[in-house]
Amino acid sequence: MKGIIFTEFLDLVEEKFGLGMVDEIINQSQLESNGVYTSVGTYEFSEMLQLISHLSENTSISVDDLLLVYSEHLFKALIKSHPNLVEHYKDPMHLLASIENHIHVEVQKIYPEAQLPTFLLEERTDTKLVLVYKSEKALYMLGKGLMLETFKLFKTSAEINFEKLNEAGTEVRFIIEKK
Repeated sequence: MKGIIFTEFLDLVEEKFGLGMVDEIINQSQLESNGVYTSVGTYEFSEMLQLISHLSENTSISVDDLLLVYSEHLFKALIKSHPNLVEHYKDPMHLLASIENHIHVEVQKIYPEAQLPTFLLEERTDTKLVLVYKSEKALYMLGKGLMLETFKLFKTSAEINFEKLNEAGTEVRFIIEKK
């Protein structure tokens, strides 16, 4: 997992819960990196699982809710660092329909070792998208949050529902309806 995911996560933890909480979750975890991350480094996904699980335990906020909060922070950081990824889109539905064929292609150019989820487009109209998320990391709530942030960016509202296609959440169907 790319280091930017870790550095932005720890920035969020510091911003929302303080530097003491950052130290706490790092100390509670068994991290090969010792909790030292660079945005361009690559780290084990298990480290992120430990950090977010400990944050959840310490704050009594569910991992899913933490992922939604984190998605807002991460989206802003990514847009600030790489505005070119979205600047030519005029509509959030078009952007989301292009995740696999454009956004992820560009992200791979920036972060060649990034292990990105797959988003398969099942249905597309002007007001509805059906995407199937596939990732062994099962971070579909992060994906949902990034989709919600996409609509905020375009000052458009949407309803985003999902159904897990397996219990682990490694395959999830998102039904996105523009309002």
